[in-house]
Order: sequence, then structure tokens, then C-alpha cells
Amino acid sequence: MSPRRIPAATDAVERRETPLTITVDGEPVDGIEGQSIAGVLLASGRRAWRTGRSGAPRGVFCGIGACFDCLVTVGPERDVRACRRRARDGDEVRTQARGEER
Repeated sequence: MSPRRIPAATDAVERRETPLTITVDGEPVDGIEGQSIAGVLLASGRRAWRTGRSGAPRGVFCGIGACFDCLVTVGPERDVRACRRRARDGDEVRTQARGEER
């Protein structure tokens, strides 16, 4: 998974971009259709969006859904792996910290 985006105008496979906007902790973040939530966050410059038990920042570690470092809350659904969930226009994403009440 890469935080870089290839502009549609220079894409060798002529992919078309359909923009979308998600809200992360109340802040709008732009992405394109087909990106995972983690991809949208990485492309916006975020490298971490969760904290572990020690307070250490966590983000994408494996990028394939095997670990649980990229957990976020999407709408009412808690513990969503951001690397596995495709972003949908209008998603409301909240970051999480270990030890938060459910």
C-alpha cells in the first residue's frame, strides 16, 4: 500500500478518478473511489490514527488485514480494519485509542 496517488492524466492504464470525501474526526478528507480508508488516510498525509496501550502511534502495519493496527470506527461500527474497508463517499470515520470505552 502506498500513500502516493497516480494522477489520472498520467496513468498508463487510463484509470478514471471518481472523487469522494470522508470525514475523519470531523475533518473532511478527500479520496478517490476504490481506495481503502487506510489509503485515503495515507494519501492525506496521515501515518498514524490510533494509539496502542503504551501510547505509541499506530497506523497501517501489514496492510492486508492480518494485524489490527489500523482499526477505526466507521459510523456506528467499531474496530473496522481501515486497510480492508473501501472508503465510501460520506463515511464518518473516528480514530480509536486502546483502552477507550466501547
